[in-house]
Amino acid sequence: MIRKTGYLGLGVVLGAAAAATAPQALLFVSPSAYAAAADTYRQLNLFGDVFDKIRNDYVEKPDESKLIEAAINGMLTSLDPHSSYMDSKAFRDMQVQTKGEFGGLGIEVTQEDGLVKVVTPIDDTPAAKAGVLSGDIITAIDDQPTQGLTLDQAVDKMRGSINSPVKLKILRGAKKEVKDFTIVRDLIHVQSVRSHVEDGDIGYIRITQFTEQTEDGLKAAMDKLHSEIPADKFKGYILDLRNNPGGLLDQSIDVVNSFVDRGEIVSTRGRTPDETQRFDAKPGGDLSGGKPLVVLINGGSASASEIVSGALQDHKRATLIGTRSFGKGSVQTIMPLGQDGALRLTTARYYTPSGRSIQAKGIEPDIKVLENVPDDLKGKDDMKGEASLKGHLANGDEDTSASQAYVPPEEKDDNQLVAAVDLLHGVKHPEPAVKADAAPAKTDSPAAAPAAPSDPGQAGAAKPN
Repeated sequence: MIRKTGYLGLGVVLGAAAAATAPQALLFVSPSAYAAAADTYRQLNLFGDVFDKIRNDYVEKPDESKLIEAAINGMLTSLDPHSSYMDSKAFRDMQVQTKGEFGGLGIEVTQEDGLVKVVTPIDDTPAAKAGVLSGDIITAIDDQPTQGLTLDQAVDKMRGSINSPVKLKILRGAKKEVKDFTIVRDLIHVQSVRSHVEDGDIGYIRITQFTEQTEDGLKAAMDKLHSEIPADKFKGYILDLRNNPGGLLDQSIDVVNSFVDRGEIVSTRGRTPDETQRFDAKPGGDLSGGKPLVVLINGGSASASEIVSGALQDHKRATLIGTRSFGKGSVQTIMPLGQDGALRLTTARYYTPSGRSIQAKGIEPDIKVLENVPDDLKGKDDMKGEASLKGHLANGDEDTSASQAYVPPEEKDDNQLVAAVDLLHGVKHPEPAVKADAAPAKTDSPAAAPAAPSDPGQAGAAKPN
């Protein structure tokens, strides 16, 4: 989840004030606070000394702006996997991506043990058509190793002008099978919502990621399904969030609100109590007519997808089928820095309506259903979640085991989809359902309406390119 704020002026004013008044201010603080502040200034002086030594004595003349940027990135990446600095280009790219249209290959990627890992190829993009799979490790881009590159640098190398080729070297599966791909870049149009009538009486809706078009796309899909399925035959909805890496916070809230019309949807809690925010459903927002709902999730469902599935589960509005989700439950605030890009800083954690933290734990489905993975794909169908990322925010007892993220290309082979259809049709299976504990929703507790972020935020565990 990402929020955008305008902190540039505030940061400059406070920074200047601190520098000008620091000696006097330290006279009025406790000895321990004085010592801590003095140590901080000593460390800043050390940084300045090192910078000067590099600038003056390094064997080749360094790019000073790149030195500063590298220092900033080093400071941020030491915090957690999701805090980072975006230069002006990266910031513009992020803004373009939230509109659902960008140039590149169409791969959602994350970073794991210093290597670039595919979360999921986006449907109907060059990467998906070329055969790139969830869980693939990208070891080289145009013959340059990805080891040592930041995630932003790797993504930037995979982007480029339309119709230009890029070479990827990929390791696949437990046997580390080497695959070489040459993929031609294209303008990626992300169709956020797809839908069709399933089995004649069920409305199937897939959300690939949460962009600015998601709310409108969902409403259009639901209207279309209502027109195609007679009301007396309409058995319910299947909402497919498998391998959905996240997206805009406000869109995830709107999706939940399309199936409920009261109660909390998500809350965020920061460093201090006054930073807590609660987002509630708007009365009359339910477009589903109370029809039964099944949500499909797996190891590639992250962030905004987890907000939606967790809220619907807590409200007991939906039955969740699939495998445990990714577990990305932290909030990143985007702080624009004028012409110098923006700071993406983890500032809070988000919680489901019952108060569950998703961070490094994920959402457990109500009914666990595994897919039958073809022999040639076994060992590459599992996705390690947030708990496996170096430097992630700790959250008590965590499950570091991988969660299945494979989705069969043919519906007839899709066990999770078949289970959802059967559930809506009332078909009982001989094997008992594997149930997960879900705390009850707190829908009647009073709460003040929160102020929404001035600019919609993004919830993403991965970066598209």
